[in-house]
Amino acid sequence: MKPSGSPLDAVPPRFLKQVFTSIGQLILTVINSSLSTGVVPTGFKHAVVKPLIKRPNLDNSVLANFRSISRLPFLSKILEKVVYLQLQSFLNENDVMERFQSGFKTLHSTESALLRVFNDIFRATDDGNFVVLLLLDLSAAFDTVDHNLLLSRLKGLAGICGTALDWLRSYLTDRTVCVSMSGSYSSTAPLLFGVPQGSILGPLLFSLYLLPLGAILRKHGVSFHCYADDSQIYLPIRKGGSVTPLLSCLQDIKDWMALSFLSFNDKKTEVMVFGPSSSCDPSSVELGPLTPHLRQSVSNLGFKMDSDFKLDGQVSSVVKSSFFYLRQLVKVKPFLSKRNFETVIHAFITSRLDYCNSLYFGVSQSSLSRLQLVQNAAARVLVGARKRDHITPILATLHWLPVNFRIHFKILLFVFKSLNNCAPPYLSELLCPYTPTRSLRSADQLLLEVPRSKRKLRGERAFSICTPKLWNALPLSIRQASSLSIFKTLLKTHFYRQAFDTT
Repeated sequence: MKPSGSPLDAVPPRFLKQVFTSIGQLILTVINSSLSTGVVPTGFKHAVVKPLIKRPNLDNSVLANFRSISRLPFLSKILEKVVYLQLQSFLNENDVMERFQSGFKTLHSTESALLRVFNDIFRATDDGNFVVLLLLDLSAAFDTVDHNLLLSRLKGLAGICGTALDWLRSYLTDRTVCVSMSGSYSSTAPLLFGVPQGSILGPLLFSLYLLPLGAILRKHGVSFHCYADDSQIYLPIRKGGSVTPLLSCLQDIKDWMALSFLSFNDKKTEVMVFGPSSSCDPSSVELGPLTPHLRQSVSNLGFKMDSDFKLDGQVSSVVKSSFFYLRQLVKVKPFLSKRNFETVIHAFITSRLDYCNSLYFGVSQSSLSRLQLVQNAAARVLVGARKRDHITPILATLHWLPVNFRIHFKILLFVFKSLNNCAPPYLSELLCPYTPTRSLRSADQLLLEVPRSKRKLRGERAFSICTPKLWNALPLSIRQASSLSIFKTLLKTHFYRQAFDTT
């Protein structure tokens, strides 16, 4: 575990880890005693809250712009980790967790969530439908969780009972908190509601608290995807159709949230309408009370979407921020070795180029060229090349795959993970193995079925359609890779040869 604990810890976490071989048996006794009796020690339930500004450009005089991060005793985090592993195993075995909740789950990410949402929207518009996407954000969701409701849902929906439920009840009750700022501490106050942000169990308990939300959305036949407290709700609508089912669903959600002491942040509620083609007018869909929230572009999980899926706003944002940081990195280059400077470039530049880059598949060549200019500039800065020096030999020397190949690499990586149970189930179910009608040599080629697409500009960008084509074009030796690391190596070598025409 990371050596992070509370400022009030009697023994610093780093020192405790160093002497663990001597005191490990005592800690084991404390943990086993807590688990067997269903009681959490009182000293483990005091949190020191350190407010952190959500974004550097926000007004620090507005309290809502801060996130309250709880710093808990290191020993309490060890106990929480033990409980988390057992609880997560139980939930997975009994398939309790919401499958369309990608927050706080292994193998899940913002990119996997957006891939599924993009795929569904592409397929719906490919069928000639409009799609209404509604982005919802909860206000202070972690801080308003009602403990009694949470315990009832843990028992009724998750099936947790007996000593395990007693332990969770003890974990939630009699919690205290104080605030630390500039080395000073406030007085201690009881924590009657909420789950601690910064704890290990808090995110998992919050996900279980939201379990009834999925049932409400399914009852109305509305597609959705959640990432922590951010929710994406989308519904295909025929031309001239009504959003009444969506409004009815939204009202039921608001009623349920009122009973659960939750509420939407209306300032962050946004609506987008996607048409079957870029020439379709989104205003042809009557949104009713949702009209004031209609946007032409939105930021969804840190990725800018627009109604025509050209992604110009996202590309411009990445290019602008990347060049800004690249100009700053030039100033520190004299103080770093080449190896360390390359690491810094990957941290500040490559990470931005690679964030959700699988969604760039099918965008215009001009947009990809703008992203490629960023990588070219970073490579020239790293090696000290002039602006007019040919970039291909530089990228080949650095073993940096060009942007277009990095996009294909990411997509195929998701495919391999999906076929080997290392990806979210909502992605794996989109890929179907190819089954020939009669005995053919292709039966053992590990090929994928390619669904039909009605519209080339939209449908062929869907994950379920574009990925089988890319996968089937790979050599059989790569498709048959026995592990993820081997697959990555073979795929990089394959793309490296294509990118730089080398053996």
